[in-house]
Amino acid sequence: MHNECMIDSRLTTLRVFARSGTVAATAELTGYSPSAVSAQLRELQRGLGMQLLTKDGRGLRLTATGRFLVTGSDAMIAEWERLRAAALDAGGQVQSNFGLAGFSSAAAQLLAPLAATLRLGHPMVEVQVLEANPARCFDLLVAERVDLAVIVAMQSDTHADEDHRFEQTTLLNDPLDVILPSDHRLATRKTVTLEELATDPWITEAPGSAYHALFVAAFTAVGVTPRIAHEAVEWETQIAFVGAGLGVGLLPRLATLRSAENVVRLPLSGRGNPSRRIVAAVRKGSLDSPLIKDSLAILQARAKRILTERLEDEL
Repeated sequence: MHNECMIDSRLTTLRVFARSGTVAATAELTGYSPSAVSAQLRELQRGLGMQLLTKDGRGLRLTATGRFLVTGSDAMIAEWERLRAAALDAGGQVQSNFGLAGFSSAAAQLLAPLAATLRLGHPMVEVQVLEANPARCFDLLVAERVDLAVIVAMQSDTHADEDHRFEQTTLLNDPLDVILPSDHRLATRKTVTLEELATDPWITEAPGSAYHALFVAAFTAVGVTPRIAHEAVEWETQIAFVGAGLGVGLLPRLATLRSAENVVRLPLSGRGNPSRRIVAAVRKGSLDSPLIKDSLAILQARAKRILTERLEDEL
């Protein structure tokens, strides 16, 4: 899916190349073939009369001129997004294609319901949802494959908060709850503290991951060292480990237990309660686009419901 854009698509291809670094990666992100990407880059060079790329081993890299052009085009892209948003709003129109991307639990719990709502309210709009990690979400925004991406801010290694190509809106601060086997000694409690579970075997992700860092920081804040017994990458795997009685774990409120057997979710109380900030990111200048404004309102309302109702729903 490519958005209708007054900006030369060859410039967009160059900007994606600048971010991804290879013709193959640019082709994957833009949806063009590698040969089409190479042709677009050659045509842009010839049309502008500038050497934008040079050989680098078997690949290509931007020249100083190319880097300057890419960086300088940021303001032009943002101005186009503002102009397009204002034009759509002035005429009471919406764009014909709308792309969404987000990490797994956001795609399932936030973006899928959003897409369904948009399709009901705007049946002529083609809505596409892509599951993607945070770095890829930003790549897809630059490539104009998507218009709005939902990410966990702490997982983004792209310094997006400082990147003037994007604007972010906080959707929720997603608390991490404790999940316990239903026969655990504390399973009948209303809340639990990390200190009370310090000696239990814990299930978490491997060191080096953003989630593991959040896990460790939570225990450091209360001066406790957890006993890590097992590692799991996916929430579903961790839930299964807990259900099998292998230990306890932390689960974001956004992630659902999905009627898991032998598993109880309890909110944390006391000090060091961990949470992750979930944000919606868009290209700079596009925040006032009608579909983006509608989407942000829908996402924030659903996030609020999840925060207040998830625990009751899973009792």
